[in-house]
Amino acid sequence: MRISDLVAQYIINMLEENNGGAEIRRNELAETIGCVPSQINYVITSRFTPEQGYIVESRRGGGGYIKITRISMDKRSAILHIISSVGDSIDAKSAQGLITELLQRNIVTVQTAKLLTAAVTDRPYQSIPQEYRDIVRAGILKSLLLNIE
Repeated sequence: MRISDLVAQYIINMLEENNGGAEIRRNELAETIGCVPSQINYVITSRFTPEQGYIVESRRGGGGYIKITRISMDKRSAILHIISSVGDSIDAKSAQGLITELLQRNIVTVQTAKLLTAAVTDRPYQSIPQEYRDIVRAGILKSLLLNIE
């Protein structure tokens, strides 16, 4: 498992243990996991974004911290929020990240996540010119998400 995955899982566990909120001291977390503090920053900025359902606040200085809060939404609101964050195009990796988030939040089942993943991987788009693939993928993903019950 990569360091970034370990950091993300550690933060997710903290959020689950603390009812969706966690206060992190970057240097202490880096020391605990055995990485450099910049890796903590990378994980937070790439995996704990508003589009993924998180609010991140930071305070600098000697007693500084990073506070992460999971936004609480019902299933329909979460899906609509994700649809709006997709935009006009999305690459396969970003789409997979959104699907993983839906699965982790129990918004979709494992079976639905597998079907969504099959629809966003690069294989079905090989016959489409490269410059249009992400646009088509976004349209298909949004359409599928709108039909999740």
